[in-house]
Amino acid sequence: MKENLLHFLWQNLLFDTSNITSEDNSQIQIIKRGTYNTDSGPDFLNAKIKINDTIWAGNIEIHVKSSDWHSHNHHKDINYNNTILHVCWEYDKPAYRKDGTEITCITLKKRVKSNLLDRYTHLMNNKNIIPCSFFIKSIDELTWKMWEERMLIERLENKTSEIFKTLEKCKNDWHQAFYEKIAWSFGLKINAETFQNLAINIPIKILSIHKNNLTQIEAMLFGTAGFLNFDKDDDYYRKLQKEYIFLKHKYKLDEISNTKWKLLRLRPANFPTVRIAQFANLIHKAENMFSKILENPNIKFIETLLKSGTSEYWKKHYNFGVKSTIKQKSTGDFFIYNTIINTIVPFVFAYGKYKDDEVLKEKAISILNNLTAEKNSIITKWKELGFDPKNSFQTQAILQLNNEYCNNYKCLNCSIGFKILKNGTN
Repeated sequence: MKENLLHFLWQNLLFDTSNITSEDNSQIQIIKRGTYNTDSGPDFLNAKIKINDTIWAGNIEIHVKSSDWHSHNHHKDINYNNTILHVCWEYDKPAYRKDGTEITCITLKKRVKSNLLDRYTHLMNNKNIIPCSFFIKSIDELTWKMWEERMLIERLENKTSEIFKTLEKCKNDWHQAFYEKIAWSFGLKINAETFQNLAINIPIKILSIHKNNLTQIEAMLFGTAGFLNFDKDDDYYRKLQKEYIFLKHKYKLDEISNTKWKLLRLRPANFPTVRIAQFANLIHKAENMFSKILENPNIKFIETLLKSGTSEYWKKHYNFGVKSTIKQKSTGDFFIYNTIINTIVPFVFAYGKYKDDEVLKEKAISILNNLTAEKNSIITKWKELGFDPKNSFQTQAILQLNNEYCNNYKCLNCSIGFKILKNGTN
């Protein structure tokens, strides 16, 4: 038995509450179970209990064994003097407040159905990726839909918290924060952090000054990225070097070491040089991108903005000085799709929260509702259980549930887990 399960049982009254008798044979009636306390002090605050003919108001403390009261030194702590009831799984020793008075104690061991305990044990010991896979088909659609919505909002709130951290570093400059996260997207997983550092080293305000000159934008980005420190027999390369030397001095730009960029197992289309060229072209053609998205947050418009090609040079190169077959190297559908889900939508939602604009937050959620479902190994596992998500709203909710709850066995904090355990009381 674990204490967090006892908290769960008490909070949801998942035990026989009829004819409760304490260890000293007092009659107990639960009027108000109290508010769960996540800070220090008693487990449940502001409870109301009737003991025999007297109504008591105060706090509830819960332990596996009644002797844990002394093991945890509560008998020496004045903060526990207002405890009106001690709830335990097993009774082995009376508990006393600091003032010496004994606390009424009840035990739950014989009041909890074995079916509930069996289900809990199954959930906690299940080695499947989804612990509740055996029971989940019994969950009604309403419970699932409500929890799905909760998971989606929770995921967006988590991403909003990360955006606010970036925003703080950017001194509340939304355009710079957005620009940095778009840069992160261009880096894919392997170069995401380095790409964001590039955006930090060369702020959007500087690039915006040169928005009409793609060559200068490329010069600053490639130079700051550490790619222009070599001797190459290439006219365009030397042109960028010349531009960069002047612009670096003008704006006092700091460079990233060229060794920070990773190419291992990357397809040529995803080389850092190609991604930087696409990023430069995006900056060149999409001025005030964040403001435009806020004004018109619909999928087609956003896709058009993110669809970025390159300058003429990069149609014939993957690296400086090495010619390749001529090919238009535009950002692909998969990149655009992932950027919308992981950057655009969270930023629109976060700005809506920042401005206390529920309409804008709803528009962010609407984008996910209208995007096709994601495909990955986690979603495949859920499909095997009979779930068939139709859009990114649903897949984002599943990812939140899987990563934050299933992976960490937080079944007691999950509505699905609660329903499964509650069904064990029937």
